[in-house]
Order: sequence, then C-alpha cells, then structure tokens
Amino acid sequence: MAAFRGKKPTLLSPCRKSLAEQPEHQQRRLYGRRQSRPLNTQRQEAFDTLMPRIQIELTPALDPKSLFSKPKSEHWLEIGFGNGEHLAALMAAHPENGYIGVEPYINGMAAFLKDIKDEPCDNIRVLMDDAILLCENLIDDCLDGIYVLNPDPWPKTRHHKRRIISRDNLDIFTRILKPGGQLIMSTDVDGLAEWMVTQSSIHPAFEWTAQSADDWRKTPENWITTRYETKGAKGASRMSYLIFQRN
Repeated sequence: MAAFRGKKPTLLSPCRKSLAEQPEHQQRRLYGRRQSRPLNTQRQEAFDTLMPRIQIELTPALDPKSLFSKPKSEHWLEIGFGNGEHLAALMAAHPENGYIGVEPYINGMAAFLKDIKDEPCDNIRVLMDDAILLCENLIDDCLDGIYVLNPDPWPKTRHHKRRIISRDNLDIFTRILKPGGQLIMSTDVDGLAEWMVTQSSIHPAFEWTAQSADDWRKTPENWITTRYETKGAKGASRMSYLIFQRN
C-alpha cells in the first residue's frame, strides 16, 4: 500500500495481511477510494511517525486489554471515524478509557494522526482497514460500546447491502459487546435512520433506549458535536441520534 507526498509514492506498513489472504468467511470489501488526494507534508510525517506506534496487528482472539500498556476502565470502538474529530475528543475527555478507531481511508487516518501527534496516545489504537475484520477477531464480551457515526448511507436500493448496520454485522456486534454495552449511531439521512432503527430493533439482542421522539431528535447529554454535524451534509435534513443497548 502506498500514500503519496506530491507525486512520490511512499510505502506504508500494512496493518495486517491482505484481504485476499484471509479465510473466505473473513473477507470483506471496501467500497470507494482508499486515498482521494495527496497527503501534505505534516500529515505524511504524522502518518510515518505515529502510525507504527499505535496501529493494530490483527490476530485471532484479540483482547482489547492487550493493546494498551496500562489497564483501562472501559474499551470502546469507533467504526469509520472520518477525520477523527469525535475520537480525538473522546481520548482527551476520558483518558481512563481505551479507544479503538477504524478508518479505511488514508486521508482521514492521516488527518487524525496529525491532530493527536502531540498527545500521549496511550489510550488509542487504530486500524486502517475493514472494521468487520477487526470485529471478527475480537474476543467475546470485550467492548463497552461501539460508535457508528454518520456512516455512508448508500442511498441506492441495490447498494443497501453495503450498509454497515445489517443483521450479519449486528450478530457480530452482539458477540463482542458486553451485556449492557451500547451501540451508538447517528445520521442526518432520514432513510438511513429508519433503516438503522429497523435493523437494530428487530434484532433480538438489542433494545432501543429511546422513550420519546426527543430522545433521538435532540442531541444527547455530553454529546461531542463535530463540524460535520454543524455544517450538515449536502441534502441532509436533521441529525438522528440512535442509542441501542445489548440485552
């Protein structure tokens, strides 16, 4: 794999074996471009220096506790963190917790690493790949919560199977979440919000915590608001905040 500084390719250390080398049941597809534009000097340097320190090497029966040098109060996973604004704020607000961030795209990962390069980084580990590959390798009942914030809506009907919230993936989340663990989702696409509520509500392992419309329409208490939420995506209407709990 390579990132590019200008027109010069820079080889990156792979986070794990290629997808083609994984067993068939563990293979996943990443849709879209892995890199959209060249990295600037600061982002490239942050990637080159910090990524080797905090990247995850996938192994079977991976325990999140083994990723950190000191014990953590809780372990949380954020899937598809974009530029990492939300994840960076979580790290700063709760240094006692251990966070795992998964983002398949080089530009987002590099932006995140640039923002945290001067921080201790002893409570963050990252994977630049398919999040489901990581989830499949985690041990049972190991996470206190999972964030899936503003995922790709894949609006075309023929692409709905690509959505991250599906019965198969919810089965995986059920296995790795502790009893009482939270699945926290958000979107500003009404059709996707309905999809995520439906998929999660009909799954026997999850219960929607909302008691009224305000519980999913209003920003939850202590919520970290990102620039994405503030400006809104093109054609977006309103944010929906969906919090489910594993039974």
